[in-house]
Amino acid sequence: MKKQGFNPYLPSWEYIPDGEPHVFDGRVFVFGSHDRFGGHTYCPNDYVGWSAPIDDLSDWRYEGVLYARTDDPANKDGDMLLFAPDVTRGADGRYYLYYVLDQLPVISVAVCDTPAGRYQFYGYVHHPDGTRLGEKAGDAPQFDPGVLFEDNAVYLYTGFCPPEDASRRGSMVTVLEPDMLTVRSEPVIVVPSAPYAAGTSFAEFPFFEASSIRKVGDSYYFIYSPITNHELCYARSSSPLGPFTYGGVIVSNADVHIDTYKPAEQPMFYGGNNHGCLERINGQWYIFYHRHTNGTNFSRQGCLEPVIILPDGSIPQVEMTSCGGNGGPLAGCKEYPAHIACNLFCSHPAVTTGRPGDWMDCRFLRITQDAPDGDEGFAHIANLRDGATAGFKYFDCQGVRRISLKTRGNEGVYQVRTRWDGAVIGEIPVGYSNEWKTFQADVSVPDGVQTLYFTYRGAGISSLAFFTLECL
Repeated sequence: MKKQGFNPYLPSWEYIPDGEPHVFDGRVFVFGSHDRFGGHTYCPNDYVGWSAPIDDLSDWRYEGVLYARTDDPANKDGDMLLFAPDVTRGADGRYYLYYVLDQLPVISVAVCDTPAGRYQFYGYVHHPDGTRLGEKAGDAPQFDPGVLFEDNAVYLYTGFCPPEDASRRGSMVTVLEPDMLTVRSEPVIVVPSAPYAAGTSFAEFPFFEASSIRKVGDSYYFIYSPITNHELCYARSSSPLGPFTYGGVIVSNADVHIDTYKPAEQPMFYGGNNHGCLERINGQWYIFYHRHTNGTNFSRQGCLEPVIILPDGSIPQVEMTSCGGNGGPLAGCKEYPAHIACNLFCSHPAVTTGRPGDWMDCRFLRITQDAPDGDEGFAHIANLRDGATAGFKYFDCQGVRRISLKTRGNEGVYQVRTRWDGAVIGEIPVGYSNEWKTFQADVSVPDGVQTLYFTYRGAGISSLAFFTLECL
């Protein structure tokens, strides 16, 4: 029997945000930046690879280091960070990795014979005269590349546009020659930044960052993060050069705008910046995105959800779930790790993750771990104070009559609901413990596909590591 697929889809100790998924030869490979647990900044680790067979998104395999920070000749001392990359296959069948270093305005490129690495430095994207793109007079700084190889040309999408900066006009596309490096045609703006969005379809959601591109049928879908930051939006065009028309929000990592189970603008997870893209995997389209953990912006983890592309080309916004790539709800009678929570909130909902020190506030309960970065331990939810709630969706519950919790911390009680604002269907008292300890109580969960919410009530602080749904 196959394992079940969860969100985040990689192990709880792995932190790969900015995910660009690509299917190559029967496997889906995710290329992203690499955060550090407990890190002080974005993307301090080397690029590493993960892949899965297209028919089993629970079976992820570690591919090792794809590319190290020091592999770029401009970064031999490793002081600069590897920001979000993308990969495309060129006309020669080789795989080209496009990336930026955080202190340079240019696009670097590495190449490998296989998607799994290890990649070798290839060169910098440059104008025909040899000047690097981003350093010529009039060039905009390059940032977070998204790439598409088609008709013997590379379409390179880049841009970073703070909302108050009128010198940044939006995301731009630059066409490169089949050598994968040389500029064929100068950059053109495809989605405007905030100072230039008035009167366009992008007025409410102008471009901020995270350029990405996919072809769906005869249309080109540009995926990006707007200035509101926690969403991934899409725009459509019949040409990779545009013009693009705004389509909508695909996912929010705070679940904002979703009104199927709560008020539309009520946040249900502590969000932050977002970056990802669409990919068709074994006949199903998915959106890859990331969530924030540890109460900061700097320990992000990849998640995915199936999406529907309607006959008119539109994509309805999807909920954050715990079962993203599972192909359906999770089994109702099993043990589950608490880090797969897709909703985290308390009596003071917040749309963004905390600042340093905010973890002492109930509003910023967080997913975290005891082990240092890279150690293969387990994660847990920390800082549950009175009224703090962790939500999980979805489960196919048939005959669930008891629930066990593995907790640590102060005594109290966990209330169980099947709606975030629903009636309490059971309570699980927990005692004081300095180590992880299991507590259980009889709780009858209604049969059918259910969401489960656990709300801590008590005078102290509790942590939750695992819960078990038992069928009696």
